[in-house]
Amino acid sequence: MSLQPAVDVSEIEDLLNGRKDGENESLMSVLEDVQARYRYLPKDALILISERMGVPLSQAYSVATFYNAFSLQPKGRHVISVCLGTACIVRGARKVLERASDKLGIQPGETTEDGEFTLETVNCLGACALGPVAVVDGTYYGQMSGLEADALLREVMGEAETL
Repeated sequence: MSLQPAVDVSEIEDLLNGRKDGENESLMSVLEDVQARYRYLPKDALILISERMGVPLSQAYSVATFYNAFSLQPKGRHVISVCLGTACIVRGARKVLERASDKLGIQPGETTEDGEFTLETVNCLGACALGPVAVVDGTYYGQMSGLEADALLREVMGEAETL
């Protein structure tokens, strides 16, 4: 059983046809919309986008793999990123990552079996003064400790259970 929604050709068509004037040629914008819908860029969607926009599939794939914001693998509904930049490492980021990994039962780069959580590491979030930093669904949490990571994860996991 797949926890990811099947690619709906008509939905992709709607994304392409519903663009405002001047946006029709923006491959990045279309890829962002598709990723927002599916939480990754399915192969079938890349092929369809390539065909409909008249760009080589290799170009769509190049954009999708060049930018870290895009993923070719399914991600969880909640994405947790832990910064492993030098400032964060020195201040205990490995402990935060270890706690998150233990609590979720997955390693960095993996998604929980239920499709709820993806754990990632990043090289730098540009918030060095707040290190160690974790980002949960786009919200930054600074000066994390192992205990604060536990509390944050309990909160996020509790919210996921109530949905």
